[in-house]
Amino acid sequence: MDYIIYFAITIGILVFVHEFGHFAAAKLSKMRVDIFAIGFGKRLFGWNKITGFTLGDLPEDWDGNGHTDYRLCLFPLGGYVKIAGMIDESFDTKFTESEPQPYEFRSKSTLQKLFVISAGVIMNLALTLMIFWGINYFQGKQVIKSTTVDKVVPGSVAEEAGFRSYDKILKINDAPVKNWEDVISRMLIQSQKNINVTVLRDNREISLTIPHNVIAENSQEGFFIYPYPTKPYIQDVVKDSPAEEAGIQPGDIFLAINNIELTDRERAVELISSNPGAPLEIKILRNQDTLLTKVTPAEDGKIGIVITDIYSGDFDVIKYGALESLTHSISNIGNYTMLTFSLLKKVITGNIAFNQAFGGPVKIAQFAAKSADSGIMSFLLFLAMLSLSLAIINILPFPALDGGHLLIILVEGILRRELPVKVKIAIQNAGFIILLMLMAFIIYSDLISL
Repeated sequence: MDYIIYFAITIGILVFVHEFGHFAAAKLSKMRVDIFAIGFGKRLFGWNKITGFTLGDLPEDWDGNGHTDYRLCLFPLGGYVKIAGMIDESFDTKFTESEPQPYEFRSKSTLQKLFVISAGVIMNLALTLMIFWGINYFQGKQVIKSTTVDKVVPGSVAEEAGFRSYDKILKINDAPVKNWEDVISRMLIQSQKNINVTVLRDNREISLTIPHNVIAENSQEGFFIYPYPTKPYIQDVVKDSPAEEAGIQPGDIFLAINNIELTDRERAVELISSNPGAPLEIKILRNQDTLLTKVTPAEDGKIGIVITDIYSGDFDVIKYGALESLTHSISNIGNYTMLTFSLLKKVITGNIAFNQAFGGPVKIAQFAAKSADSGIMSFLLFLAMLSLSLAIINILPFPALDGGHLLIILVEGILRRELPVKVKIAIQNAGFIILLMLMAFIIYSDLISL
């Protein structure tokens, strides 16, 4: 039920913001808006100035006389704004039988059309920017005080680059570093060339040369080195597993198992997997409270958790003014946009499975509920990233998406005439079918990954 509620809240906000962008831009451009819909398919209920509040579909011959029908539809996986004189998701072509009217989309200038179609993406970007600005301004930024590299796994990118477990980074290109923010930012800023890193190892200063391609190829995946110290962090708990029965929850941090202190996930996995069928006492940190629980691993040595490492050392909190917060918010958008396109590139090239990089309604519901459980800031950050993803996907030049409409408008602007209606309908049909197939695949991938 939590998943359903938070999914509805998340999708409702994002779709409303996006479609309101189209709606407001159309009104500003003196276009008639016939329908403002949240969801697709059958009209469940809605309101307009003529009929008032009504349940079910309106009569097929209903004429709004220029008044918008605001409606909620059966399938809550998107929404649309039906603008008079435009071929869109409704596939309505009746208007082509009459002369263009001044209030119709087709009678407006190319710039006005571009403004209306791009307004949804602009609103999603505005929502993302507003949330990032609020987080940066009111919460500030936590900066990891450590410059020591965590445990380096043999054969990893970090080891190939020359790092060893618990190296303390002193300088990058002869510039001293004071925190992990300095480490990451200086490596990224200077990643167009090889980087010289000075580390302290066994009380000796050692110089490492990091090839620029190592940073460029790994900077979008959480980076290839991690700060020390860490603790095992529970990302997820499998339903009906020993961990769930023991009361272990996502977000828990494992401090010790059978009084053996833990510093990384590897040690935790080793202790759990080597004790199948034997009760283990686990000390947990949860929301600043320390708890004890007992869990018995199954015969395969597993308790049903997704576990990773999380930094457990000290932080500095940097506060930003209003203008600085805005600057950092724009930078946040740029970084997440680069990450999205990097993931998309790796999916296309086959380096990452599609269902690992992207998720559908099920995963959105899961992450929405989990982020909300972690607090309002966590939920807002998730909402901002999802809004940005929606903007990026919608602007792609694909039929049935805003980017596809933009491309058609630009082509018509260059040709100075509209494309034939049959061509537009064919493009919309092809795009809609492909999107439905893609959505079905995404939902299937979501379900099999549960």
